[in-house]
Amino acid sequence: MKQQGHLEKIIFTLIFGISSFFIWQLKLFDPQVFFPGLKRLAQFCSYLFPPNFDILPSVLWAMWETIQIALAGTILGFLMSLPLAFLGAKTFFGPTVTIIARGFIGAIRTIPSILYGVVFVVAFGLGPQAGAWGVAFYTLGYLAKIYYEAFEAVDQEVMEAVRSTGCSKLQLLRFAVMPETANTIISQVLFMFEYNIRSSTIMGFVGAGGIGYYMLGYVQMLQYQNLLTTLIVTFFVVMMIDFLSFRLRSMIVVAIPKP
Repeated sequence: MKQQGHLEKIIFTLIFGISSFFIWQLKLFDPQVFFPGLKRLAQFCSYLFPPNFDILPSVLWAMWETIQIALAGTILGFLMSLPLAFLGAKTFFGPTVTIIARGFIGAIRTIPSILYGVVFVVAFGLGPQAGAWGVAFYTLGYLAKIYYEAFEAVDQEVMEAVRSTGCSKLQLLRFAVMPETANTIISQVLFMFEYNIRSSTIMGFVGAGGIGYYMLGYVQMLQYQNLLTTLIVTFFVVMMIDFLSFRLRSMIVVAIPKP
């Protein structure tokens, strides 16, 4: 116990020391930068008020477009992630197939969502199509990894019982793996939809449609009161979707018992 306590102190000291060094190196609290920055931030916040609710109809339409982008991208990414997770699970395939599939998943995951937005804006032009495809590919990378790990965690006794019937790999997936992982599959899709609402907003800054595109325009034109209106709408919509998604996930976990 004493050795464990001593080791914990050493680890804590190292973490604290390294963190302090990085803070010092990056000059996060340099008085010549930090306090003038706070002053400029306060000045910027004063420009936001009062919010201009005259633009509310156009902002609500842009928010609806953002929800459409997030929903379409989430569904498309989910549908693409299932076969890729199937290929990446060692439960079904040998090392050659799983290594290739996981390498592809890893490559997709290394690219941030906003960069996908840039790529698809170049491909399809400005607008919601680029945003939906960007969301879809980011969702694909996230869900595929979660799902193949969930597939591999299925109880081996259940797997062997179904295998003993002489079923195919797809039948094994359908009758053994999917029922065992239904909670994870559905709850992660809902969680990803929550995230994609926020992600779709950010993608608008690179021209991928939605309310973020309006935010960027208001910032560039120094229309900060309009910007505050978009922030208020975004805040309430995101909070509402987060709450509904949490309730749905809680209901699904209770409603779908393991077989």
